[in-house]
Amino acid sequence: MSDSSKKSRTQFNKLQKRLRHCVGDAIADYNMIENGDKVMVCLSGGKDSYTLLDILLNLQKTAPVDFELIAVNLDQKQPGFPEHVLPEYLASIGVPYHIIEKDTYSVVKRVIPEGNTTCGLCSRLRRGTLYGYAEANGVTKIALGHHRDDILETFFLNIFYGGKLKAMPPKLLSDDKKNIVIRPLAYCREKDIERFAAFKDFPIIPCNLCGSQENLQRQAMKVMLKSWDKQFPGRLETIFTSLQNVAPSQLADTQLFDFAGLKRSDSLEEQVIAFNAGLEVLAQ
Repeated sequence: MSDSSKKSRTQFNKLQKRLRHCVGDAIADYNMIENGDKVMVCLSGGKDSYTLLDILLNLQKTAPVDFELIAVNLDQKQPGFPEHVLPEYLASIGVPYHIIEKDTYSVVKRVIPEGNTTCGLCSRLRRGTLYGYAEANGVTKIALGHHRDDILETFFLNIFYGGKLKAMPPKLLSDDKKNIVIRPLAYCREKDIERFAAFKDFPIIPCNLCGSQENLQRQAMKVMLKSWDKQFPGRLETIFTSLQNVAPSQLADTQLFDFAGLKRSDSLEEQVIAFNAGLEVLAQ
């Protein structure tokens, strides 16, 4: 083996170890996967979901809990979609899989005017189909390939355009309370995933449903975050940490903190009572 090959292999091993460590930490921190779980990995054919499946398959061999994996892809009947790619890849690695065929493409093209953003409707239709499959097939956790950068992009999208302080949680109970969605890549950097996917040479399938849509608000967030990451190393890590270190009393949401009930306290006993009252409000 040449020196360059050895160096490349060493770099890959370090990268793989870092990604597995990040996924393992996220799973442990949020209790994402439990003994006996049937985990459905939603595979789109993109770098993120390929990486997610690869890492979960490896963790499955060494995890302290026993869980089942199934890869599921939604074939949305996009013109020119290479239907053979995913089945051939999944068969080659020996993972159980299922391809759901549903023409959501025609629905999106019929409902959304030409040139408008299709991502919102496409996402809702895709999510509903996958939720339905999960319920019908005993799936206990639905694993999505969203990574740290996706979470931060969503955070700033909600701030700049939605007037809300929220992002994508690493673990989510669906509105109907029937499905638990997990994001094991929540601690992983997109640039690490890109390098990992290149090393592994996954058969990437691009999403051509929406075209380039370079004017998307999310694309603007992606450019902003990449610029920050380059100019201020460590900034994105700090911002993500802030999502895990929230101080409701230092914000302005009256539903999260009882600002109206705040009163000054002269005695230590009164201060303790006020503090305990505040904790009760937060616990509700």
